[in-house]
Amino acid sequence: MNRFPSIHYGRIDVDGVEVHYRESVPERPDAPVLLLLHGFPSASHQFRRLIDALGADYRLIAPDYPGFGETVAPEDFTYTFDRLADIVEGFTDRLGLHRFAMYLFDFGAPVGLRLAERRPDRVTGLIVQNGNAYLEGMSEAARDFTALSPEQPGAEDTVRGLLALEGTRFQYETGTPDPGLIAPESWTLDQHYLDLPGRKEAQVALAFDYKSNVERYADWQAWLRKYAPPTLIVWGTGDPFFTEAGARAYLRDLPEAELRLFDAGHFALETHLAEIAPLIAEFLDRDR
Repeated sequence: MNRFPSIHYGRIDVDGVEVHYRESVPERPDAPVLLLLHGFPSASHQFRRLIDALGADYRLIAPDYPGFGETVAPEDFTYTFDRLADIVEGFTDRLGLHRFAMYLFDFGAPVGLRLAERRPDRVTGLIVQNGNAYLEGMSEAARDFTALSPEQPGAEDTVRGLLALEGTRFQYETGTPDPGLIAPESWTLDQHYLDLPGRKEAQVALAFDYKSNVERYADWQAWLRKYAPPTLIVWGTGDPFFTEAGARAYLRDLPEAELRLFDAGHFALETHLAEIAPLIAEFLDRDR
């Protein structure tokens, strides 16, 4: 019989932000810790099946960033990637997380790599899933989108077009050979949160700030070379934003990393959980 973990849902105040999170309660108190950093436009709920699959053996912790999911931020919160990293860093401090691996997906890569720069002694390893840190990993569409600036005519309308239901569903289904494997509540739940008051404005601000991530790629690559954390790279090759070249680029700086490619889209866990979860378990067991 399969073992299913107990899941705890909590809230922690971090600098005036009410951070919502979910975490598994493993059977062993000394189980390895994996901080799950979600992508756009999702939240911690994107990891619910992974937590069910592995949470009995590992402590999996997934916060919602400000502007996402159930987290509540003050009206005057400044939505930049630096501020998201500030809140996640404060969140790990409040939970007393001193040693953990990180799962970097999409927005989770720039958030997590900022945290890694600040607290390299805490990072035991990285699992990278369609989380880009290399120029060659950006598709033409991604380059055009991240180059947008608020002063450009029509730029905000372009961003807001991706925040509609059609844009959210596009992110899940594009590049996926069998969209029938993706539960429709995945994109409809994301859309529910996107449609809450103030959320689209938060996402517009983050979209315009994304170029700050690209500017730091060289620094993050240098960090990877310096600290050489154990790394597992799992990547959906049909991703319309972050290409296979971005997955392979990590091997320049982390030649010992394990690379696994899947015929999947951006949200590879939606369709390939059965293949990816055992790889994560093996990685965390080595990390132990």
